[in-house]
Amino acid sequence: MRTGDEMPRLGFGTYGRTGPEGVAAILEALESGYRHLDTAQSYDTEAEVGEAVRKSGIGRDAVWLTTKVATGNLGRGAVVPSLERSLEALGVDQVDLALIHWPSPNGETPLEVYMEQIAEAKAHGLAARIGVSNFPVALLKQSAEIIGAGEIYTNQFECNPLFQNRILTEYCDATGIIVTCYQPIAAGRLSGEPTLRRIGAAHGATPEQVALAWELARGWAAIPTSGRAERIQSNHAARDIALTQQDLDNIAAIPGGTRQINPDWGPDWD
Repeated sequence: MRTGDEMPRLGFGTYGRTGPEGVAAILEALESGYRHLDTAQSYDTEAEVGEAVRKSGIGRDAVWLTTKVATGNLGRGAVVPSLERSLEALGVDQVDLALIHWPSPNGETPLEVYMEQIAEAKAHGLAARIGVSNFPVALLKQSAEIIGAGEIYTNQFECNPLFQNRILTEYCDATGIIVTCYQPIAAGRLSGEPTLRRIGAAHGATPEQVALAWELARGWAAIPTSGRAERIQSNHAARDIALTQQDLDNIAAIPGGTRQINPDWGPDWD
């Protein structure tokens, strides 16, 4: 549940949740107990998120809304108008969190251009908090120099037991930037992982639930998604799994895998 200004650590991702089926899935998530919805300009699901929140009957103050600025909106004078359009699509006056979705492809737009604008969006009240997504350590450091230390609330990036992204998670943890894991259940690739299966069996849980429980136990946020009611409910139930320290250590020891989201125009990863 939402408590004050703290982002609910288990959120519902809305990538692919378009149209009436998408609204139904988002409603199912809200009915299952999710109070954090993650959307993006490039997902084309902001309208569906807004519709689902209104239909749910849950007060706006009880639902944390995150959206992300698309790479096509990073140029001079483009970030703030794009977020104004996002608010219109969502049907709200402010989002709880606005992120830069990706650093400018191939560095075409200077970092200071869009980081200064996202800070301006916060100053104008379009977003209560700001952050980034897919930023490696070097860009996090440069961004802090541009907009000030402590302004980046979260960094959202690929992270799960099969790809633990340790350099980046350790830096974020050390500097007070909340890690938000996308692909937190590795897009269905966890079922054959023996450590997760063994831990799951001990807790009466699926490997996917174990992965989410591990991420939450680390103090991170995770944003799984699904269009299936039973999977939406199952993922949310991961909040109730209490892993032991040995479980956490065993998951941390899973051999590192490969990055799955890796566009050729992306940043220089850590």
